[in-house]
Amino acid sequence: MQYIRRLVNPPKESFFLFGPRGTGKSTWLSHLYPGGLKVDLLDPETERRLLAKPEKLIELVSSLESGDICIVDEIQRVPDLIPVIHSLIEKKRGIQFILTGSSSRKLRRTLGDLLGGRALLRRMYPFMACELEDSFSLSEALQFGLIPMVWQSLDKQERIKAYVSTYLKEEVQAEGLVRNIGAFARFMEVASFSHGGIWVSSEIARESQVKRQTVDNYLTVLEDLLLAFTVPIFTRRAKRAVIAHSKFYYFDVGVFRELRPQGPLDKEAELEGPALEGLVAQHLQAWVATQRETHKLYFWRTRTKIEVDFVVYGPKGFWALEVKRGREVSKTDLRGLLAFKEEYPEATCFLLYGGNKKLTVKGISCFPILDFLLHLDPSRALD
Repeated sequence: MQYIRRLVNPPKESFFLFGPRGTGKSTWLSHLYPGGLKVDLLDPETERRLLAKPEKLIELVSSLESGDICIVDEIQRVPDLIPVIHSLIEKKRGIQFILTGSSSRKLRRTLGDLLGGRALLRRMYPFMACELEDSFSLSEALQFGLIPMVWQSLDKQERIKAYVSTYLKEEVQAEGLVRNIGAFARFMEVASFSHGGIWVSSEIARESQVKRQTVDNYLTVLEDLLLAFTVPIFTRRAKRAVIAHSKFYYFDVGVFRELRPQGPLDKEAELEGPALEGLVAQHLQAWVATQRETHKLYFWRTRTKIEVDFVVYGPKGFWALEVKRGREVSKTDLRGLLAFKEEYPEATCFLLYGGNKKLTVKGISCFPILDFLLHLDPSRALD
């Protein structure tokens, strides 16, 4: 399988590498550090030995010298290893520890110690269009998503189906994260209808037939497993009254498509809008997370339902983006951006649409979605 260069910038110090399963963490590390010592906690024997006695890691790294690499894969399976690694880093032996994980749920108590100046954090996301370059296909990305494990499969449809099933069985059920796996599976399906929409726990609870508190817990599980993320409302210097709820997205459009029920009563057009917005969302989330300086991803919606899909705010700039799948730009498409520009004249506003020409309408730059995604590079500003 051809190696595809990722745009994650590895530090020279010890660091955590978090990302959902199948996003290419192990492949990337094997390419960058082929001579590193790998401690694979997905191996049952290795996991069993270190669960029983975490300090055995000291023996495993005893032959390493200053400048050597130790990769601990899926650290959340044995969280008691973190104090041991913390101690080894404090002894300043010069070993670089790289800890990968697909869940932060079991690491909350110990994560802070290493992140407190002793270990850095990097995240691995699905492919970005600019990483795939000429091999990127917008239609395939909207249908199957961009999880490397799926994208590089010969049968993408079967792979994404197996991916969702594997997560339910191996990450959720096997780890005992929820008591009722059937209720959680139903919740994930119901949540797919909120992909790209406002998250209202009470409505999700009613449709899922569980308590609201259970829905809040289930959402936390999804976020801890890195399977979903929420986007908060932009409220800085707000003059208009804005809503309080966040928007919800599955981390990859292929996961959304697989979870969203489809049948004779479900029209493809109903999926295209959320899929397209979600694809842009996952790209923006990856761009924001890979910046050296802190940037944040928001959306904007007033109580009178004037909305802008995305707002990116940080040291590099201040941008507002609206996503429309139509091949033509209408005046109504610009309503939210024009209102936002009136309230925030400092912002750079642009529309992403399904056409193939760059336009300027009412002072708003309009870009083809394909062009925007291909040119969205973490090393450059959005515009």
